[in-house]
Parts: sequence; C-alpha cells; structure tokens
Amino acid sequence: MKQYVFTGAVVLAMSAAPAFAQTTAGTAGNTTPTRSSTKTMKSGSMGDQKFVHEAAAGGMAEVELGKLAQEKASSEEVKSFGKRMVDDHSKANDELKTLAQSKSITLPADLDAKDKALRDRLSKLSGAAFDRAYMQAMLNDHKKDVNEFRHESTSGSDPDVKSFAAKTLPTLEDHLKLAQDANKAVGTSGSKTSKSKTSGK
Repeated sequence: MKQYVFTGAVVLAMSAAPAFAQTTAGTAGNTTPTRSSTKTMKSGSMGDQKFVHEAAAGGMAEVELGKLAQEKASSEEVKSFGKRMVDDHSKANDELKTLAQSKSITLPADLDAKDKALRDRLSKLSGAAFDRAYMQAMLNDHKKDVNEFRHESTSGSDPDVKSFAAKTLPTLEDHLKLAQDANKAVGTSGSKTSKSKTSGK
C-alpha cells in the first residue's frame, strides 16, 4: 500500500499525463484484481493503459458477439439483447477510441484469443443451444464488467477515464439485468434440462 510513495518519484519523471486507476488486473506488478491495486497507480502508466485497453477489447467482443446473436439466436429476447449490445457498445467504443487517442494509448485492432475462442464456439451452435451459451457468457462478462467499471469510476485518478467509467457504468448495469432476465428465460424454455438451468454458473 505504501509502495507507491517509493515508486511514484520515478514515474513522475517519466509520465507527464496524470495516471488513472487500473481496475481489473491491477497495476504493474499486481496480478490480482484487488481494491489495493489503485494504491500503486502512480507506479507507471502501463496499468493505466491496461484498463483502457481491456475495456476496448471487451467492447469490441460485445459488438462482434451481439452481431452473431442477431444472426443465430432463436429467441427474440436474445436477438434483442444482441442488438442492444451492438448499439450500446459501438457508442461506448467510439467514445473510448477518442479518449485513448487523447492519452496516446493504442487500442487493440482485433479480438483477443479468449474472445475469438468464444466467438468460434458460439458460431458452431444454433437455436436454443446458442441462446443458452451466449446468454451465459454475457451474464458472466457483464458481472465482471460492472465490477471493473464501478471500481474505476470511484477509484480512478485520471478525471477523463474516471468520467468515462462512471458514464458507462449505468449502461453496463442495465445490460447485466437484461442478461440475468434473458439467461433465466432461455434456461427454462426449449430445453429438456430446464431444472439444471443454473448448472453453468
């Protein structure tokens, strides 16, 4: 917790832009997503960039998978959820792109390996099987997203990034509620194993 005082002096000489808090994987040297990760936010801009980088990667995946849901889902609720993902995350991605440019942060140009694997797995499914797998993935993703953005919105130090997180958080919380509802719906409809609808959690 006190190590940032020690490392801060070194970084202040290297970084002119104010650092902002990393939410998910902590700052440099931290691998666990703990609240104390922001205590070392002055230890370098790498942790700062990681939040923006991961938010951009996640947003890009939501758009890609949302498009897939509109094509392959059998449930209208899931199709509608997919459309909402494309619309909302496309807007947020554009805002994040502008923010990243102002901070000289390079954003990913393609999906990361984990999201590619998920997209490939989902693309092989159809009908009710797709609906269940997609909504379970969305439920898990948005639980994680809400926690990360909430953390950034309260613990960030760069005012622009903190503001982006705070502005985006209510939309992600709304997505989480929609994902919970849709996940329940597809878990009980069109499946012979409705009693094990929570087995994937």
